[in-house]
Amino acid sequence: MAEFEGTPTGEGRRIAVVVSRFNDEVTGKLLDGAVECLVRHGVRLEDVDVVRVPGAWELPAAAERLLATERYDALVAVGAVIRGETPHFDYVAGEAARGLSALQREFAVPIGFGLLTTDDDAQAEARAGGAHGNKGADAALAALEMADLFSRLDAAAGEDADARSD
Repeated sequence: MAEFEGTPTGEGRRIAVVVSRFNDEVTGKLLDGAVECLVRHGVRLEDVDVVRVPGAWELPAAAERLLATERYDALVAVGAVIRGETPHFDYVAGEAARGLSALQREFAVPIGFGLLTTDDDAQAEARAGGAHGNKGADAALAALEMADLFSRLDAAAGEDADARSD
């Protein structure tokens, strides 16, 4: 029985962080957390590209362009959608999540999901370096772990293919 698990190893990896500018007081902290986490786990700062988009709605479009370049081992998407008085929240948050999920499957590249969906500003602040940690850092950590897992799975598949051809 083979068992696989990734570790958050950043050495030799190129990562893009896509960040929405809307709710910048929160998303700036998420971005800082993501970049700090990547560097702490071995990604060189010059191997981190930051792409800023207007809001969460635009995260999937930018992510798709980045993934199409085939330059990145993983992406991290960070943003903050805070519930308001209209159903706009539901459309933006749901479609951004759906779009990022579809891209992760289509391109087979991990995308760390750091899009906050909160009821109010206080909940967002608590998740952007406050009482609930920094979800940008958590998303970066997950992206690194998944990139390592994908590498391990690919290596195992290659070894299996080599063994079958012998």
